[in-house]
Amino acid sequence: MASNPVFIYDDEEIHYKFNEDHPFNQDRLVMTVDLLRKAGALPDNALWAPRFATDSELLRVHAPAYIEAVKALSASVPEERWVKEAARFGLDTDDTPFFPGMHDVTAKIVGGSITAAELVMSGQAPHALHLGGGLHHALQSKGAGFCVYNDASAAIAHAKETYGAKVLYVDTDVHHGDGVQWSFYADPQVCTLSIHETGKFLFPGTGAVNERGEGDAFGTSINVPVEPYTEDESWLECFGEVLTETIARFQPDVIISQHGCDAHAFDPLAHVHCSMRVYKAMPELIHSLAHQWCEGRWVALGGGGYDIWRVVPRAWSLLWLVMSEQAVIPQLAAQPQLRLPQAWLDAWQSKSPVQLVDTWLDPVDAWAPIPRRQVITEKNRQTKDLSMMYLK
Repeated sequence: MASNPVFIYDDEEIHYKFNEDHPFNQDRLVMTVDLLRKAGALPDNALWAPRFATDSELLRVHAPAYIEAVKALSASVPEERWVKEAARFGLDTDDTPFFPGMHDVTAKIVGGSITAAELVMSGQAPHALHLGGGLHHALQSKGAGFCVYNDASAAIAHAKETYGAKVLYVDTDVHHGDGVQWSFYADPQVCTLSIHETGKFLFPGTGAVNERGEGDAFGTSINVPVEPYTEDESWLECFGEVLTETIARFQPDVIISQHGCDAHAFDPLAHVHCSMRVYKAMPELIHSLAHQWCEGRWVALGGGGYDIWRVVPRAWSLLWLVMSEQAVIPQLAAQPQLRLPQAWLDAWQSKSPVQLVDTWLDPVDAWAPIPRRQVITEKNRQTKDLSMMYLK
């Protein structure tokens, strides 16, 4: 097996863009790549271009009629009959409106995640990161939650069908990884674990602890819905205990993880109150467990994240820094207020509507304490224990 991880990226992926006012803003990808380059952490030999997914690869997780609709609605001026059909396929909402070129750019995102899975499963790389991916809400016949095609499900299906792999999917987005869960809800070869804000208050409204899989796959769907205003300690306690126990029981061949970074306190679309610390700690645990249980095989994808200035570039950069074992990671243990590269701050501050955070980790000591901290922690602890009750 090759020893260096790969970073899947193509500038064309930024064209996955619904409209100018949509919160899914791919400038976050540009800023993340720029931060890693200015930090000297992204050498050219780590980069690998995505390819387009084929129709047969899309058909592993999407219905033929849905793919046909996505293609038809991708025209500069779609036929009126397809515009009328858009609602049936979830492609007429404010969240997920159709846009010109939609099929091609999303097929490339799916292809990027399949490429990541192929490189890892074939032994060409121990780990692979595709930040353009992580579109985990798309369903078999419906777009949803800013997601047109489900690249995470397609990558899992590729690893499973091409290599016969048992796959553990780990979703750290603040929104439940519903599309991936439902794709494999009856498949005992795939275990899905999602930690997220409870669906009582947040899209998509699913992800309760009693969603456990069905048939032979009962016990392979694990959900940890945490309370609003959950902070680092409670989030990491729930995540760490459930993931560690899950992987020991399921014993997968590969981990495919989704790294939405919208559980951060600054994110405008959710109510969880974590800091940048969790975006260092979660990949560190996944990395360690991949080597312990999967001979290192780990595919990581992007996902949500809507404070594109203060959160996403730092969180996603930390993911790559952990995956590629960069020197800055151990430095952060001794210097939690280690500064970001000044060249990056200078390049982006004038464009940002808010003051950029100038350190890799957050100065949480200066944050106002959350009321009811102990109540929230105890409720999350009860949820965690329930989520592990029927692990398979």
